[in-house]
Amino acid sequence: MPSPKQLTIREARPEDCQLIIDLIYELADYERLAHEVEATPELLQHSLFGTERCAEALIGEISGEAAGYAIFFTNFSTFTGRPGIYLEDIYVRSRWRSRGLGKALLKQVARIAVQRGCARMEWAVLDWNQPAIDFYRNLGAQPLTEWVGQRLAGQSLTEVAAEHD
Repeated sequence: MPSPKQLTIREARPEDCQLIIDLIYELADYERLAHEVEATPELLQHSLFGTERCAEALIGEISGEAAGYAIFFTNFSTFTGRPGIYLEDIYVRSRWRSRGLGKALLKQVARIAVQRGCARMEWAVLDWNQPAIDFYRNLGAQPLTEWVGQRLAGQSLTEVAAEHD
């Protein structure tokens, strides 16, 4: 286990965009979804650091080496009347797993949520990723069994947007 001095969490910087893309591809490979990645360093630059920024990123380092990341954004709950944080990605490179970095990244996002007065923090996990599910359960996370995720993307999104009433 790295000492607290060796493990650091920092806010991502614009010069981290290529690193974040590399980490996204590693995560996508792990999740067997690399064919779905469309992100580029330029898109991340705009989304994470542009004037209309829509997400934030943290970089986890062990002994100065980038070992993982988290990307999150603000959402809103009409039921609580307060914002929340949606954790889009949390990933630790395989050689650095089981050293406390994943927990440190999750805890930092939770701290940000509490500091911002958020009512909750949510994320999705693939149903076959039992190590991640067990990790989240051990932290006290509860599955949202009544909710089924839905998505419009690509041609379906374009078609719905173009429909005239």
